[in-house]
Amino acid sequence: MSTRVAPWLAWSLVKLSVVLLVGGIALDQMARSTGLGRPYYGPVEAAFVLATVLTFSVVGAIIASRQPRNAIGWIFCGIGLVASLNSLSGSYAVYRLAGGYGPWNLAETAAWYASWSWTLWLYVPTTFLLLLFPDGRLPSPRWRPVGWCAALGVISFVAGYALNPGPLEEFPRITNPYGVDSPILGAVTIAGAILATASMVVSAVSLIVRMRRAGRVERQQIKWLAYGGAVVVGTVFVGGVIAVWIGEVGISLIVISLLGVPIFTGVAIARYRLYDIDVVINRTLVYGSLTALLAAGYVATIMAFQRIGSFVYQVPFRALIGQESALATVAATLAMAALFNPLRRRIQSFIDSRFYRSKYDARKTLEKFSSKLRDETDLEVLNDDLVGVVTETMQPTHVSLWLPPEIRKAE
Repeated sequence: MSTRVAPWLAWSLVKLSVVLLVGGIALDQMARSTGLGRPYYGPVEAAFVLATVLTFSVVGAIIASRQPRNAIGWIFCGIGLVASLNSLSGSYAVYRLAGGYGPWNLAETAAWYASWSWTLWLYVPTTFLLLLFPDGRLPSPRWRPVGWCAALGVISFVAGYALNPGPLEEFPRITNPYGVDSPILGAVTIAGAILATASMVVSAVSLIVRMRRAGRVERQQIKWLAYGGAVVVGTVFVGGVIAVWIGEVGISLIVISLLGVPIFTGVAIARYRLYDIDVVINRTLVYGSLTALLAAGYVATIMAFQRIGSFVYQVPFRALIGQESALATVAATLAMAALFNPLRRRIQSFIDSRFYRSKYDARKTLEKFSSKLRDETDLEVLNDDLVGVVTETMQPTHVSLWLPPEIRKAE
């Protein structure tokens, strides 16, 4: 595809996705106004669909415009289109069920599409993104069977789910108009799910294999994707824990975190601030560990102060909590504030020595040379030391130091 046609097509897909999404929102509001049926989207689901369509579509258009041959950009544009069409079809089915106007056959087809199209959001990005990242091509021709198996697994699972007879899960008042009553269909669905899931695992392995053979730039791109995946998984876990107590907050956090996949992918493929990833990972490890330790220390300190207070004053622990909580909170806050910088330095040193050993050794070598530089006056000794430090830290193929004659005479 030419460089002129690709941007036009990519941004046209974005516009089409937005138009379909706006149509779905309008139909959802019309169905809501009738009061005869449940709207297709609640506030959280509507925000999720809106963010999904915009994020995937825009990131995909940016990638496709700059790298038309990269299949990942077109996959992202397709995901945005599928999500917006799901919104339109589901909202239309709800509107028609609530007494709106339109052909009943069209409402059945719309409900049928909305009931299974979500599977494409699940399997296509998670499988083909890992397999094709970052240049949109397979790691080597040997991985073609994996690509074919992934496609076959997705098609089999989607087909089995879409052709399942009986009432539709999202629309129980509508019987699947394209259902096929066959025992083979269940086997095809299960086989497709197993094959698609196995393809996900193998695709993740392909990314590891690609990283081992990658050059410097491609390695940094893979680091961005791996970091984004780690952030998404960690946020989903935290959101799941929060959802136990505050359901809407936890679900919203999970929904927002899932959008990190296209964002980090776009940053990696566009190579925006590519080499900042090492600093980002380092700071995340340091401040993530520091936050966890300070939070644990804060809770432990409060409990310790309350226990000590209940023991000293011989007051039941439950009765003392309300009286001493303010004092315990202040004491715990002061203790954590005092520990912040020392603990941060210890964690930084530990992480640098374990995960960034070469930079850690280089910094220690420079610190040692700086302390020696303050006391040494012999230029020959300094010359040898400086050449040794540069060789050890920078590892050049050749290094030499030239001093002007006047400096040598001054010595």
